[in-house]
Amino acid sequence: MDTSVFRNTLENLRKVWQGIAGAGRAPVEVPQVKAFLPRGDAERVAEMMRSCLEARGGEVSARMRAAGLGQMYLTLNDKGRRRFLEILARDFAVRDEALEEAMESLRAAGTPESRLAAEEGLREVLVPPRLRLLKQFNVLRRGVKFLVDLRADLLQHVDDPAMKSLDADLKRLLATWFDVGFLELRHITWDSPAALLEKLIAYEAVHQIHSWQDLRNRLESDRRCYAFFHPGMPEEPLIFVEVALVSGISDSVQALLDETIPEMDPSRADTAIFYSISNTQKGLRGISFGHFLIKRVADDLSHEFPNIRTFATLSPIPGFNRWLEKQLAEEGGDELVEELREGIAAAAGRLVVPSLLQEVLAVEGWHADETVSESLRPQLERLCARYLHATRPDGRLLDPVERFHLGNGALIERLNWLGDSSAKGMEQSCGLMVNYLYRLDEVEKNHERYVAEGRIAASQQIAELLEPPPQEGGKSRFGKLMPGK
Repeated sequence: MDTSVFRNTLENLRKVWQGIAGAGRAPVEVPQVKAFLPRGDAERVAEMMRSCLEARGGEVSARMRAAGLGQMYLTLNDKGRRRFLEILARDFAVRDEALEEAMESLRAAGTPESRLAAEEGLREVLVPPRLRLLKQFNVLRRGVKFLVDLRADLLQHVDDPAMKSLDADLKRLLATWFDVGFLELRHITWDSPAALLEKLIAYEAVHQIHSWQDLRNRLESDRRCYAFFHPGMPEEPLIFVEVALVSGISDSVQALLDETIPEMDPSRADTAIFYSISNTQKGLRGISFGHFLIKRVADDLSHEFPNIRTFATLSPIPGFNRWLEKQLAEEGGDELVEELREGIAAAAGRLVVPSLLQEVLAVEGWHADETVSESLRPQLERLCARYLHATRPDGRLLDPVERFHLGNGALIERLNWLGDSSAKGMEQSCGLMVNYLYRLDEVEKNHERYVAEGRIAASQQIAELLEPPPQEGGKSRFGKLMPGK
Protein backbone atom coordinates (compact mmCIF):
# COMPACT_ATOMS: atom_id res chain seq x y z
CA MET A 1 0.00 0.00 0.00
CA ASP A 2 1.28 3.52 -0.84
CA THR A 3 2.73 5.11 2.30
CA SER A 4 0.99 8.47 1.71
CA VAL A 5 -2.38 6.75 1.49
CA PHE A 6 -1.56 4.78 4.66
CA ARG A 7 -0.59 7.95 6.54
CA ASN A 8 -3.78 9.69 5.42
CA THR A 9 -5.84 6.73 6.57
CA LEU A 10 -4.24 6.77 10.02
CA GLU A 11 -4.74 10.54 10.33
CA ASN A 12 -8.40 10.23 9.37
CA LEU A 13 -8.88 7.49 11.95
CA ARG A 14 -7.23 9.60 14.64
CA LYS A 15 -9.63 12.47 13.89
CA VAL A 16 -12.56 10.05 14.06
CA TRP A 17 -11.48 8.69 17.43
CA GLN A 18 -10.94 12.24 18.74
CA GLY A 19 -14.44 13.28 17.71
CA ILE A 20 -16.24 10.15 18.79
CA ALA A 21 -17.69 11.68 21.98
CA GLY A 22 -19.61 14.29 20.05
CA ALA A 23 -20.47 17.85 20.97
CA GLY A 24 -21.21 18.57 24.59
CA ARG A 25 -19.56 15.43 25.97
CA ALA A 26 -16.34 14.94 27.82
CA PRO A 27 -13.35 14.25 25.58
CA VAL A 28 -12.32 10.67 24.93
CA GLU A 29 -9.89 9.39 27.54
CA VAL A 30 -6.73 8.40 25.67
CA PRO A 31 -4.17 6.49 27.75
CA GLN A 32 -0.80 8.24 27.61
CA VAL A 33 1.61 5.40 26.99
CA LYS A 34 5.04 4.86 25.51
CA ALA A 35 5.04 3.65 21.92
CA PHE A 36 6.56 0.26 22.76
CA LEU A 37 4.02 -0.32 25.61
CA PRO A 38 6.27 -1.33 28.53
CA ARG A 39 4.93 -3.49 31.36
CA GLY A 40 3.40 -0.72 33.47
CA ASP A 41 1.62 0.79 30.48
CA ALA A 42 0.49 -2.65 29.35
CA GLU A 43 -1.12 -3.23 32.76
CA ARG A 44 -3.00 0.07 32.48
CA VAL A 45 -4.24 -0.91 29.03
CA ALA A 46 -5.41 -4.30 30.30
CA GLU A 47 -7.32 -2.58 33.12
CA MET A 48 -8.97 -0.23 30.61
CA MET A 49 -10.02 -3.22 28.53
CA ARG A 50 -11.59 -4.80 31.62
CA SER A 51 -13.48 -1.61 32.40
CA CYS A 52 -14.85 -1.56 28.83
CA LEU A 53 -16.10 -5.13 29.20
CA GLU A 54 -17.65 -4.47 32.62
CA ALA A 55 -19.39 -1.36 31.24
CA ARG A 56 -18.40 0.70 34.27
CA GLY A 57 -20.40 3.92 34.20
CA GLY A 58 -22.75 2.55 31.55
CA GLU A 59 -22.53 1.39 27.96
CA VAL A 60 -21.81 4.86 26.57
CA SER A 61 -18.85 5.31 28.91
CA ALA A 62 -17.55 1.86 27.96
CA ARG A 63 -17.65 2.80 24.29
CA MET A 64 -15.90 6.07 25.04
CA ARG A 65 -13.11 4.09 26.66
CA ALA A 66 -13.03 1.78 23.63
CA ALA A 67 -12.61 4.86 21.43
CA GLY A 68 -9.70 5.93 23.65
CA LEU A 69 -8.13 2.50 23.31
CA GLY A 70 -8.44 2.72 19.55
CA GLN A 71 -6.82 6.15 19.38
CA MET A 72 -4.04 4.98 21.70
CA TYR A 73 -3.41 1.88 19.56
CA LEU A 74 -2.67 4.10 16.58
CA THR A 75 0.16 5.78 18.52
CA LEU A 76 1.99 2.50 19.18
CA ASN A 77 4.96 1.20 17.20
CA ASP A 78 5.16 -2.39 15.95
CA LYS A 79 6.44 -3.71 19.28
CA GLY A 80 3.72 -1.90 21.21
CA ARG A 81 0.99 -3.13 18.89
CA ARG A 82 2.14 -6.70 19.32
CA ARG A 83 1.96 -6.32 23.10
CA PHE A 84 -1.53 -4.81 22.83
CA LEU A 85 -2.65 -7.79 20.72
CA GLU A 86 -1.00 -10.24 23.13
CA ILE A 87 -3.04 -8.76 25.98
CA LEU A 88 -6.22 -9.33 23.99
CA ALA A 89 -5.14 -12.83 22.98
CA ARG A 90 -4.07 -14.12 26.41
CA ASP A 91 -5.90 -12.11 29.08
CA PHE A 92 -9.30 -12.06 27.41
CA ALA A 93 -9.57 -15.56 25.94
CA VAL A 94 -12.06 -18.25 26.98
CA ARG A 95 -11.53 -19.04 30.68
CA ASP A 96 -10.49 -22.66 31.21
CA GLU A 97 -12.24 -22.98 34.57
CA ALA A 98 -15.55 -21.71 33.24
CA LEU A 99 -15.23 -24.01 30.22
CA GLU A 100 -14.65 -27.06 32.43
CA GLU A 101 -17.65 -26.17 34.60
CA ALA A 102 -19.90 -25.72 31.58
CA MET A 103 -18.78 -29.05 30.07
CA GLU A 104 -19.36 -30.80 33.40
CA SER A 105 -22.86 -29.32 33.60
CA LEU A 106 -23.57 -30.61 30.11
CA ARG A 107 -22.31 -34.09 30.97
CA ALA A 108 -24.40 -34.13 34.15
CA ALA A 109 -27.63 -32.93 32.52
CA GLY A 110 -30.29 -35.55 33.13
CA THR A 111 -33.35 -34.07 31.43
CA PRO A 112 -33.96 -32.48 28.02
CA GLU A 113 -34.60 -29.13 29.71
CA SER A 114 -31.40 -29.21 31.76
CA ARG A 115 -29.42 -30.30 28.71
CA LEU A 116 -30.73 -27.35 26.67
CA ALA A 117 -29.83 -25.00 29.50
CA ALA A 118 -26.35 -26.54 29.77
CA GLU A 119 -25.81 -26.23 26.01
CA GLU A 120 -26.78 -22.55 26.17
CA GLY A 121 -24.37 -22.05 29.07
CA LEU A 122 -21.57 -23.72 27.12
CA ARG A 123 -22.23 -21.51 24.12
CA GLU A 124 -21.95 -18.41 26.29
CA VAL A 125 -18.68 -19.58 27.85
CA LEU A 126 -17.19 -20.30 24.41
CA VAL A 127 -17.53 -16.63 23.44
CA PRO A 128 -14.25 -15.06 24.62
CA PRO A 129 -14.45 -11.66 26.33
CA ARG A 130 -12.15 -10.15 23.70
CA LEU A 131 -14.88 -10.69 21.10
CA ARG A 132 -17.21 -8.36 23.00
CA LEU A 133 -14.48 -5.74 23.13
CA LEU A 134 -13.89 -6.01 19.39
CA LYS A 135 -17.62 -5.49 18.82
CA GLN A 136 -17.45 -2.26 20.84
CA PHE A 137 -15.03 -0.92 18.23
CA ASN A 138 -17.44 -1.86 15.47
CA VAL A 139 -20.25 0.42 16.66
CA LEU A 140 -17.96 3.46 16.49
CA ARG A 141 -17.77 5.52 13.32
CA ARG A 142 -15.04 4.04 11.11
CA GLY A 143 -14.61 1.28 13.66
CA VAL A 144 -14.93 -1.36 10.94
CA LYS A 145 -11.90 0.04 9.12
CA PHE A 146 -10.00 0.12 12.42
CA LEU A 147 -10.69 -3.60 12.98
CA VAL A 148 -9.70 -4.49 9.42
CA ASP A 149 -6.36 -2.72 9.91
CA LEU A 150 -6.00 -4.31 13.35
CA ARG A 151 -6.27 -7.74 11.76
CA ALA A 152 -3.65 -6.76 9.17
CA ASP A 153 -1.28 -6.15 12.10
CA LEU A 154 -2.37 -9.38 13.77
CA LEU A 155 -1.63 -11.50 10.69
CA GLN A 156 2.07 -10.81 11.18
CA HIS A 157 2.02 -12.81 14.44
CA VAL A 158 -0.20 -15.84 13.81
CA ASP A 159 2.76 -18.19 14.35
CA ASP A 160 1.91 -17.78 18.05
CA PRO A 161 -1.02 -20.12 19.02
CA ALA A 162 -2.76 -17.53 21.20
CA MET A 163 -2.53 -14.89 18.45
CA LYS A 164 -3.76 -17.42 15.90
CA SER A 165 -6.81 -18.04 18.09
CA LEU A 166 -7.46 -14.29 18.32
CA ASP A 167 -7.16 -14.07 14.55
CA ALA A 168 -9.73 -16.85 14.13
CA ASP A 169 -12.18 -14.89 16.32
CA LEU A 170 -11.62 -11.66 14.43
CA LYS A 171 -11.78 -13.34 11.03
CA ARG A 172 -15.15 -14.93 11.86
CA LEU A 173 -16.44 -11.57 13.03
CA LEU A 174 -15.30 -9.79 9.86
CA ALA A 175 -16.63 -12.57 7.63
CA THR A 176 -20.08 -11.97 9.12
CA TRP A 177 -19.91 -8.22 8.62
CA PHE A 178 -18.49 -8.52 5.10
CA ASP A 179 -21.06 -10.93 3.75
CA VAL A 180 -21.54 -10.17 0.06
CA GLY A 181 -25.16 -9.20 0.76
CA PHE A 182 -23.88 -6.09 2.54
CA LEU A 183 -21.54 -5.01 -0.26
CA GLU A 184 -22.26 -2.33 -2.86
CA LEU A 185 -20.94 -2.62 -6.42
CA ARG A 186 -19.81 0.71 -7.90
CA HIS A 187 -18.62 1.63 -11.37
CA ILE A 188 -15.53 3.81 -10.96
CA THR A 189 -14.93 6.45 -13.65
CA TRP A 190 -12.56 9.31 -14.29
CA ASP A 191 -15.20 11.56 -12.67
CA SER A 192 -15.03 9.63 -9.37
CA PRO A 193 -13.51 11.50 -6.38
CA ALA A 194 -9.79 12.12 -6.71
CA ALA A 195 -9.14 10.49 -3.32
CA LEU A 196 -10.70 7.27 -4.60
CA LEU A 197 -8.70 7.38 -7.85
CA GLU A 198 -5.52 7.88 -5.81
CA LYS A 199 -6.36 4.70 -3.88
CA LEU A 200 -6.73 2.74 -7.13
CA ILE A 201 -3.20 3.75 -8.05
CA ALA A 202 -1.90 2.76 -4.62
CA TYR A 203 -3.78 -0.54 -4.38
CA GLU A 204 -3.24 -1.87 -7.93
CA ALA A 205 -1.44 -5.17 -7.32
CA VAL A 206 -1.25 -6.83 -10.76
CA HIS A 207 -0.23 -4.23 -13.35
CA GLN A 208 1.24 -1.08 -11.81
CA ILE A 209 -0.45 2.21 -12.71
CA HIS A 210 2.45 4.45 -13.70
CA SER A 211 0.74 7.83 -14.01
CA TRP A 212 -2.56 9.67 -13.95
CA GLN A 213 -2.65 9.39 -17.74
CA ASP A 214 -2.20 5.63 -17.42
CA LEU A 215 -5.15 5.54 -15.00
CA ARG A 216 -7.26 7.69 -17.27
CA ASN A 217 -6.56 5.31 -20.14
CA ARG A 218 -7.87 2.43 -17.98
CA LEU A 219 -11.10 4.35 -17.34
CA GLU A 220 -11.92 5.35 -20.94
CA SER A 221 -15.21 4.42 -22.61
CA ASP A 222 -13.91 1.03 -23.79
CA ARG A 223 -12.60 0.20 -20.31
CA ARG A 224 -14.41 -0.43 -17.06
CA CYS A 225 -13.42 -0.52 -13.40
CA TYR A 226 -15.74 -1.88 -10.72
CA ALA A 227 -15.26 -2.18 -6.98
CA PHE A 228 -17.06 -3.56 -3.95
CA PHE A 229 -17.63 -1.20 -0.99
CA HIS A 230 -18.91 -1.84 2.53
CA PRO A 231 -21.24 0.66 4.27
CA GLY A 232 -18.87 0.77 7.23
CA MET A 233 -15.99 1.74 4.89
CA PRO A 234 -17.71 3.85 2.22
CA GLU A 235 -14.49 5.51 1.01
CA GLU A 236 -12.38 2.33 0.84
CA PRO A 237 -12.67 -0.14 -2.07
CA LEU A 238 -12.41 -3.72 -0.81
CA ILE A 239 -11.57 -5.29 -4.16
CA PHE A 240 -11.64 -3.91 -7.69
CA VAL A 241 -11.49 -5.36 -11.18
CA GLU A 242 -10.33 -3.70 -14.39
CA VAL A 243 -12.04 -4.74 -17.62
CA ALA A 244 -11.27 -4.11 -21.29
CA LEU A 245 -14.05 -4.22 -23.88
CA VAL A 246 -12.50 -5.65 -27.05
CA SER A 247 -13.04 -7.82 -30.10
CA GLY A 248 -11.80 -11.37 -29.53
CA ILE A 249 -9.86 -12.76 -26.60
CA SER A 250 -6.78 -10.64 -25.85
CA ASP A 251 -3.32 -12.24 -25.75
CA SER A 252 -1.12 -9.31 -24.61
CA VAL A 253 -1.51 -7.07 -21.60
CA GLN A 254 0.87 -4.53 -23.13
CA ALA A 255 -1.58 -4.10 -26.03
CA LEU A 256 -4.47 -3.66 -23.59
CA LEU A 257 -2.61 -0.96 -21.66
CA ASP A 258 -1.12 0.83 -24.68
CA GLU A 259 -2.16 4.48 -24.34
CA THR A 260 -1.52 5.16 -28.05
CA ILE A 261 -4.16 2.74 -29.33
CA PRO A 262 -7.39 4.61 -30.21
CA GLU A 263 -10.49 3.96 -28.14
CA MET A 264 -12.91 1.38 -29.46
CA ASP A 265 -16.64 1.97 -29.66
CA PRO A 266 -17.75 -0.28 -26.76
CA SER A 267 -21.02 -1.10 -28.54
CA ARG A 268 -18.92 -2.98 -31.14
CA ALA A 269 -17.10 -5.11 -28.57
CA ASP A 270 -17.90 -8.80 -28.33
CA THR A 271 -15.56 -9.71 -25.45
CA ALA A 272 -14.94 -8.46 -21.91
CA ILE A 273 -11.41 -9.15 -20.65
CA PHE A 274 -10.83 -9.08 -16.89
CA TYR A 275 -7.14 -8.20 -16.81
CA SER A 276 -6.56 -7.11 -13.21
CA ILE A 277 -8.21 -8.03 -9.90
CA SER A 278 -6.77 -6.42 -6.76
CA ASN A 279 -7.69 -7.04 -3.14
CA THR A 280 -7.02 -3.85 -1.20
CA GLN A 281 -7.42 -4.72 2.50
CA LYS A 282 -4.80 -7.03 4.02
CA GLY A 283 -7.00 -7.43 7.06
CA LEU A 284 -9.65 -9.21 4.97
CA ARG A 285 -7.29 -11.98 3.84
CA GLY A 286 -9.12 -15.29 3.66
CA ILE A 287 -12.52 -13.58 3.33
CA SER A 288 -13.30 -14.01 -0.34
CA PHE A 289 -15.80 -12.09 -2.41
CA GLY A 290 -13.85 -11.86 -5.68
CA HIS A 291 -15.95 -14.55 -7.36
CA PHE A 292 -19.12 -12.56 -6.61
CA LEU A 293 -17.47 -9.47 -8.10
CA ILE A 294 -16.72 -11.19 -11.43
CA LYS A 295 -20.23 -12.60 -11.73
CA ARG A 296 -21.87 -9.28 -10.84
CA VAL A 297 -19.72 -7.39 -13.34
CA ALA A 298 -20.37 -9.95 -16.08
CA ASP A 299 -24.10 -9.63 -15.44
CA ASP A 300 -23.97 -5.81 -15.56
CA LEU A 301 -21.91 -5.77 -18.76
CA SER A 302 -24.14 -8.29 -20.53
CA HIS A 303 -27.13 -6.05 -19.85
CA GLU A 304 -25.36 -2.83 -20.87
CA PHE A 305 -23.74 -4.36 -23.98
CA PRO A 306 -25.84 -7.23 -25.41
CA ASN A 307 -23.17 -7.87 -28.08
CA ILE A 308 -20.69 -9.02 -25.44
CA ARG A 309 -21.00 -12.80 -25.30
CA THR A 310 -17.48 -13.77 -24.21
CA PHE A 311 -16.11 -13.17 -20.71
CA ALA A 312 -12.48 -14.09 -20.16
CA THR A 313 -9.41 -13.08 -18.20
CA LEU A 314 -5.86 -12.28 -19.20
CA SER A 315 -4.18 -13.58 -16.08
CA PRO A 316 -0.64 -13.81 -14.71
CA ILE A 317 0.96 -17.14 -13.75
CA PRO A 318 2.87 -15.92 -10.68
CA GLY A 319 4.57 -19.13 -9.54
CA PHE A 320 5.65 -20.65 -12.83
CA ASN A 321 9.30 -19.57 -12.81
CA ARG A 322 9.84 -20.72 -9.21
CA TRP A 323 8.38 -24.12 -10.05
CA LEU A 324 10.40 -24.32 -13.26
CA GLU A 325 13.67 -23.63 -11.49
CA LYS A 326 12.99 -26.52 -9.12
CA GLN A 327 12.35 -28.87 -12.05
CA LEU A 328 15.62 -27.87 -13.69
CA ALA A 329 17.56 -28.13 -10.42
CA GLU A 330 16.56 -31.76 -9.83
CA GLU A 331 18.84 -34.50 -11.07
CA GLY A 332 17.69 -36.27 -14.18
CA GLY A 333 14.20 -35.27 -15.25
CA ASP A 334 12.09 -36.41 -18.16
CA GLU A 335 12.62 -35.76 -21.85
CA LEU A 336 10.79 -32.45 -21.84
CA VAL A 337 12.88 -31.02 -18.98
CA GLU A 338 16.06 -32.24 -20.66
CA GLU A 339 15.04 -30.55 -23.92
CA LEU A 340 14.61 -27.28 -22.04
CA ARG A 341 18.03 -27.68 -20.41
CA GLU A 342 19.55 -28.06 -23.87
CA GLY A 343 17.63 -25.05 -25.15
CA ILE A 344 18.81 -22.93 -22.21
CA ALA A 345 22.40 -23.99 -22.82
CA ALA A 346 22.12 -22.95 -26.46
CA ALA A 347 20.49 -19.65 -25.49
CA ALA A 348 23.19 -19.02 -22.89
CA GLY A 349 25.87 -19.41 -25.53
CA ARG A 350 24.09 -17.01 -27.83
CA LEU A 351 23.49 -14.48 -25.04
CA VAL A 352 27.01 -14.99 -23.61
CA VAL A 353 25.88 -15.93 -20.09
CA PRO A 354 26.19 -19.14 -18.00
CA SER A 355 23.70 -21.90 -18.74
CA LEU A 356 21.40 -21.35 -15.78
CA LEU A 357 17.75 -20.47 -16.24
CA GLN A 358 17.74 -17.52 -13.86
CA GLU A 359 20.82 -16.06 -15.55
CA VAL A 360 19.42 -16.48 -19.04
CA LEU A 361 16.20 -14.80 -17.93
CA ALA A 362 18.18 -12.05 -16.21
CA VAL A 363 19.48 -10.89 -19.59
CA GLU A 364 17.31 -7.89 -20.35
CA GLY A 365 15.35 -8.36 -23.55
CA TRP A 366 16.25 -12.05 -24.10
CA HIS A 367 12.74 -12.58 -25.45
CA ALA A 368 13.42 -9.98 -28.17
CA ASP A 369 16.05 -12.29 -29.67
CA GLU A 370 13.77 -14.21 -32.01
CA THR A 371 16.09 -17.21 -32.28
CA VAL A 372 16.31 -17.60 -28.49
CA SER A 373 12.62 -16.89 -27.95
CA GLU A 374 11.38 -19.40 -30.50
CA SER A 375 13.86 -22.07 -29.42
CA LEU A 376 12.60 -21.95 -25.80
CA ARG A 377 8.92 -21.41 -26.55
CA PRO A 378 7.73 -25.02 -27.21
CA GLN A 379 9.23 -26.45 -24.03
CA LEU A 380 8.19 -23.49 -21.86
CA GLU A 381 4.59 -23.64 -23.06
CA ARG A 382 4.36 -27.38 -22.50
CA LEU A 383 5.95 -27.13 -19.06
CA CYS A 384 3.60 -24.27 -18.18
CA ALA A 385 0.63 -26.50 -19.04
CA ARG A 386 2.17 -29.09 -16.72
CA TYR A 387 2.58 -26.45 -14.00
CA LEU A 388 -1.13 -25.62 -14.26
CA HIS A 389 -1.69 -29.32 -13.59
CA ALA A 390 0.71 -29.52 -10.60
CA THR A 391 -0.55 -29.80 -7.03
CA ARG A 392 0.69 -29.16 -3.52
CA PRO A 393 0.99 -31.98 -0.96
CA ASP A 394 -2.56 -31.22 0.21
CA GLY A 395 -3.88 -31.85 -3.31
CA ARG A 396 -4.64 -28.21 -4.12
CA LEU A 397 -3.34 -26.68 -7.33
CA LEU A 398 -0.05 -24.80 -7.02
CA ASP A 399 -1.11 -21.64 -8.79
CA PRO A 400 -3.26 -19.30 -6.63
CA VAL A 401 -4.73 -17.38 -9.57
CA GLU A 402 -5.73 -20.65 -11.22
CA ARG A 403 -7.35 -21.92 -8.01
CA PHE A 404 -9.38 -18.73 -7.82
CA HIS A 405 -10.72 -18.85 -11.38
CA LEU A 406 -11.33 -22.60 -11.56
CA GLY A 407 -13.09 -22.37 -8.20
CA ASN A 408 -15.35 -19.77 -9.81
CA GLY A 409 -16.24 -22.13 -12.64
CA ALA A 410 -13.93 -20.86 -15.39
CA LEU A 411 -11.99 -23.09 -17.79
CA ILE A 412 -8.39 -22.77 -18.92
CA GLU A 413 -8.73 -21.56 -22.47
CA ARG A 414 -5.30 -20.59 -23.83
CA LEU A 415 -1.67 -19.88 -23.00
CA ASN A 416 -0.25 -16.68 -24.47
CA TRP A 417 3.45 -16.54 -25.32
CA LEU A 418 4.96 -13.21 -24.20
CA GLY A 419 1.53 -12.09 -23.04
CA ASP A 420 3.32 -9.92 -20.45
CA SER A 421 6.75 -8.79 -21.60
CA SER A 422 7.25 -6.41 -18.68
CA ALA A 423 10.11 -7.05 -16.25
CA LYS A 424 7.62 -8.46 -13.72
CA GLY A 425 5.98 -10.72 -16.31
CA MET A 426 9.31 -12.09 -17.50
CA GLU A 427 10.50 -12.65 -13.94
CA GLN A 428 7.47 -14.57 -12.72
CA SER A 429 6.41 -16.58 -15.78
CA CYS A 430 8.82 -16.08 -18.71
CA GLY A 431 6.20 -13.67 -20.06
CA LEU A 432 3.49 -16.32 -20.33
CA MET A 433 -0.10 -15.40 -19.50
CA VAL A 434 -3.27 -17.46 -19.52
CA ASN A 435 -6.88 -16.83 -20.52
CA TYR A 436 -9.49 -18.24 -18.17
CA LEU A 437 -12.84 -18.36 -19.95
CA TYR A 438 -16.17 -17.84 -18.18
CA ARG A 439 -19.00 -19.46 -20.10
CA LEU A 440 -21.89 -18.19 -18.03
CA ASP A 441 -24.08 -21.21 -18.72
CA GLU A 442 -21.29 -23.61 -17.71
CA VAL A 443 -19.71 -22.01 -14.64
CA GLU A 444 -21.85 -23.86 -12.10
CA LYS A 445 -21.10 -27.26 -13.65
CA ASN A 446 -17.38 -26.50 -13.88
CA HIS A 447 -17.32 -25.23 -10.31
CA GLU A 448 -19.08 -28.30 -8.92
CA ARG A 449 -16.84 -30.75 -10.75
CA TYR A 450 -13.70 -28.90 -9.71
CA VAL A 451 -14.72 -28.72 -6.04
CA ALA A 452 -16.20 -32.22 -5.78
CA GLU A 453 -13.85 -34.17 -8.06
CA GLY A 454 -10.80 -31.94 -8.54
CA ARG A 455 -11.49 -31.92 -12.29
CA ILE A 456 -9.98 -29.10 -14.33
CA ALA A 457 -12.01 -27.71 -17.21
CA ALA A 458 -9.61 -26.95 -20.07
CA SER A 459 -9.60 -26.36 -23.80
CA GLN A 460 -8.17 -28.75 -26.35
CA GLN A 461 -5.16 -26.47 -26.78
CA ILE A 462 -4.19 -26.96 -23.14
CA ALA A 463 -4.79 -30.70 -23.29
CA GLU A 464 -2.53 -31.01 -26.34
CA LEU A 465 0.29 -29.16 -24.58
CA LEU A 466 0.43 -31.75 -21.83
CA GLU A 467 3.05 -34.47 -22.08
CA PRO A 468 1.90 -37.18 -22.19
CA PRO A 469 -1.48 -36.12 -23.60
CA PRO A 470 -4.49 -36.83 -21.38
CA GLN A 471 -6.10 -40.22 -21.98
CA GLU A 472 -9.70 -41.20 -21.34
CA GLY A 473 -9.81 -42.89 -17.94
CA GLY A 474 -6.18 -41.91 -17.22
CA LYS A 475 -4.78 -39.91 -14.33
CA SER A 476 -4.94 -36.48 -15.94
CA ARG A 477 -7.35 -34.01 -14.40
CA PHE A 478 -7.49 -31.93 -17.59
CA GLY A 479 -9.83 -32.23 -20.55
CA LYS A 480 -13.30 -33.68 -21.05
CA LEU A 481 -15.27 -31.03 -19.20
CA MET A 482 -15.49 -28.30 -21.76
CA PRO A 483 -13.40 -28.56 -24.93
CA GLY A 484 -12.49 -25.21 -26.42
CA LYS A 485 -14.14 -24.17 -29.67
